[in-house]
Amino acid sequence: MAVRGMTTHLGPVTVRPGFEHQQLVDRLAIEILTCEVGLVVGRMPVAGNRQPFGILHGGANAVLAETLGSLGAYLHADVVGGGQAVGHDLSCTHHRWVAGGHVTGVCTPLHEGHSSASYQIVISDDSGVRTCTALLSCAISPASTHRRCN
Repeated sequence: MAVRGMTTHLGPVTVRPGFEHQQLVDRLAIEILTCEVGLVVGRMPVAGNRQPFGILHGGANAVLAETLGSLGAYLHADVVGGGQAVGHDLSCTHHRWVAGGHVTGVCTPLHEGHSSASYQIVISDDSGVRTCTALLSCAISPASTHRRCN
């Protein structure tokens, strides 16, 4: 599944009416390539997402990682009863800089429980070289205590 242009859906998530033109994934041109339980893959261009020194901004890596991990947690929350997944900790270790092309993030679960989930997101350049490793932890609240956003 690829997401481009005005985002009305981000993977399985329907964007709330009125917010279609206000999505960070659109500003950073993030594309969701695969979105299924246990695996979320996305791609982002370096162009337009650089810091002043001409290399990919570390914050852009963080946005890509949190986007992919949040989608993984959203899918998992549905599996465990439809609760709401909310990220509460993100760490990114930047291994190498990237000056051009695209980066691709691959998100896989490290732990998926009833009240929490954690994900590893490996970000690589066009040559397949790992450039960043991110870890995202999410809290999952039961469906009975939290209304879904969509």
